[in-house]
Amino acid sequence: MTAHAKIQDGRRDFDFLKGRWTVLHRRLTLRGASSDDWDEFSGTSCCQTLMGGLCNVDENDMPARGFQGLTFRTFNIERREWSIYWVNSTAGVLQEPVFGRFEDGVGRFYGVDVDNGRPVKVIYIWTDITPQSAHWAQAFSYDAGRSWEVNWTMEFARAE
Repeated sequence: MTAHAKIQDGRRDFDFLKGRWTVLHRRLTLRGASSDDWDEFSGTSCCQTLMGGLCNVDENDMPARGFQGLTFRTFNIERREWSIYWVNSTAGVLQEPVFGRFEDGVGRFYGVDVDNGRPVKVIYIWTDITPQSAHWAQAFSYDAGRSWEVNWTMEFARAE
C-alpha cells in the first residue's frame, strides 16, 4: 500500500471510477421547456487516476451520437474539494468547472453554465456507487437554484 492510499482527505473519492465501463445515457431532447422526451443511447468510458488520486481523467465515447467527451478532475488538498472540467469533441472547448465533494456516499458538484444563450446553474450528482455500477446525473436551474431540471443521466456498468 502506498502512502497516498492511506490518506483519507477526499482525494481517493473517484477511485471507484477507475477502469472501463459501459454507459447507458439518457439525455433530454429539449432542456428548460418542461419536456419529458428523452434520447437514450449507449457508450463507453475509461477512467485513469493520476498523481496518487489528486487527479483523474476519463474519456467518454458516444459513437451512436458521433462525439466524445473528456472529464478532468483535480482535488484541492487545502479545501478538500474537487474541480471537474469537461470538454467535448463537438466544440473542443474546456468548459467552466463545477466544484464539490462527496458526503455520505453522494457527490455533489455545483457550477455555472450557459444553455442556448441562457445562464444556468448546474449540478452533477454521483449516487448508487458500487464496485460494479454508479449513477451520474446533471441538472440545470434556470431560476438561480430554486428548482432543478435533470437533463442528462448516465448509468455506469463495469466492463469486464
